[in-house]
Amino acid sequence: MAITQDGYNAKHRQELVARSLIGLGLAFLSAILLTLAFPPYNLWPLIWIGFIPMLLAQYKVMPEKISSLALGVGVGGFFLGYFNDIFANSVWYMRYLPLLIAIIATLVGIGDRPFHKRTRFRWFLVQFPFLWVGIEMIRGIIPTFGTWGFVGYALYEQPWLIQPVSIFNIYGLDLLILLVNCAIAQGIMVLSDRNRGIVDSKRALISIGLLLIAWIVLSLVLLSSSQTELRVAAIQPGNTIRTQEGLDKLYDMTRKAAGEGAKLIVWHEGALPFDPQESHRADLQTLAADTGAHIVIGYVVHTKTGSRNEATLLAPNGKFLGTYGKDHPVAFVGETSLTRGTYPVYQTELGPLGIIICYDLDFTDTARKIVKNGARLITIPSHDWSAIASKHYSHLIFRAIENRVTMIKADVGYDSAIVDPYGRIIERAVTPGYDCAILVADVPLGKRNALSITLGDWIGWLSIICMGIFIIYMPLTVFLKKSRL
Repeated sequence: MAITQDGYNAKHRQELVARSLIGLGLAFLSAILLTLAFPPYNLWPLIWIGFIPMLLAQYKVMPEKISSLALGVGVGGFFLGYFNDIFANSVWYMRYLPLLIAIIATLVGIGDRPFHKRTRFRWFLVQFPFLWVGIEMIRGIIPTFGTWGFVGYALYEQPWLIQPVSIFNIYGLDLLILLVNCAIAQGIMVLSDRNRGIVDSKRALISIGLLLIAWIVLSLVLLSSSQTELRVAAIQPGNTIRTQEGLDKLYDMTRKAAGEGAKLIVWHEGALPFDPQESHRADLQTLAADTGAHIVIGYVVHTKTGSRNEATLLAPNGKFLGTYGKDHPVAFVGETSLTRGTYPVYQTELGPLGIIICYDLDFTDTARKIVKNGARLITIPSHDWSAIASKHYSHLIFRAIENRVTMIKADVGYDSAIVDPYGRIIERAVTPGYDCAILVADVPLGKRNALSITLGDWIGWLSIICMGIFIIYMPLTVFLKKSRL
């Protein structure tokens, strides 16, 4: 009898090890699929199925006691693949961010499988999506993190599919993607469930399918053509301006853009190491007068109390129309912005124009505030680095759709782009190398008719509320089950 028991125990241990290894392999597969969905690989259809192997590992394959490891490996592995070496030279907590995310995901997911077993997976379709999007919303309002790695960003080159973002914001698209992943995963689990421990959710699965179809139809209805009204340019000099020679190069590129008919020309973030309203003022006014163009000039002035990371709009008549201070300084690199917190709109003969700066693009609030103040076109001076070149400009597409305005991003050397109010990329110069480019395009002025301008991040806030409900309800089910017994 003892030999038989020992044999059973050994076989059981082998089975647990095998299930653990297979489950971790499936979780790692999710990390790979999700990574490949984003730039620079751009295999965007994978975002609709990328979470499925991880979910199957967590709820069907892994031993229950360590099932949350699947979530940790899948989510942490995805962010490792997504961020790669983006923060290699940053503070320690950003360098180890994927590991921190993996640990947090593992801890957060400890109670998930027991909860779904107690409730026969009645809440499986919505618990993980609302949890994920709720966490996205929280980090989307934290100055350090922003919207990096939002799952909807994988669809940035698919304007036919993302137009409802103008109503539901990026959080609505993310929620839909998570719902589809969970619906397919639950369908697979129902088909393979021999013990019938999972509630048959055919109606819910059909509802998710109809929701996806409705989203696509709505997107196609909302996608529209635009009549061009203005020729604009983004100047990408390929080097920072530290000498008179560099400044002359920027002047020369501006004249070339004006020679192609550009009436609005955007320079990059920190293009000048001085305030153009105080230094080189006459030269810049002459440049604007000679070209007949409005010029958006980014500059950084360092003071004893911090930095003024600002941009100003210079009109052809030589008048500086005002100053915008960067709203979201990059805190993890020690950046400050002393003049942040105002959202001016400049009334010009070209139309009402606004400015945001670089990292402001990674948050949903700043562009919305500028548009609420009347802007129909937003310019974005930026100063990126090689590791983020393929990803950062994709955020531009969603800010444009959320606010239905044209956006012009002028970078120092990596990822300049011009995007219309429907998220269509008109021109771009994206390279991991330090490249020089002049982007010129005819663009429409936005109509500012997106509901998300008024509704804001309502899906994100709804997700936080639902996440809070699950946080209370999940442990409560333990007591409810005991009370029934």
